Amino acid sequence: MSNQTDKNDVFSTVEQTVDKQIKSTEKSFPNYQTSVTSLQQEYTEAFKNVVESSIALQREFANKTGINTGVPQATEDAVRQSNEQISKVQDVQNKIALATIDATRQNVKTFNENAKAFADLNKSVMQSWITAFTPKFN
Repeated sequence: MSNQTDKNDVFSTVEQTVDKQIKSTEKSFPNYQTSVTSLQQEYTEAFKNVVESSIALQREFANKTGINTGVPQATEDAVRQSNEQISKVQDVQNKIALATIDATRQNVKTFNENAKAFADLNKSVMQSWITAFTPKFN
């Protein structure tokens, strides 16, 4: 086959198209990471501001109206202990999520390595079939 035919066959066209899409996708990764991180920070800041504003408003209302806001020590202890337990659960959940992401990455990496091996194996099988079924002329 000539070079011109090779460049215009279906496989070359697909390879070029896929390569272009992969490169485009790879270029966008840093932008997504930056945007998601920025969004997470904004959500966290907004949540913090809403909670702080709400507490300040309720505190001011209670003070101006003379509402007793004292809490028994047992209640305060229960709230603190609950908060500690919640923090521990969140820590475990974060570790599980990160381990799951890492395991998924490893699985994709293994799949990628195996896909190359299967392609090589299929190529060998195809070659043996071609050799077996191709007529030999003397």
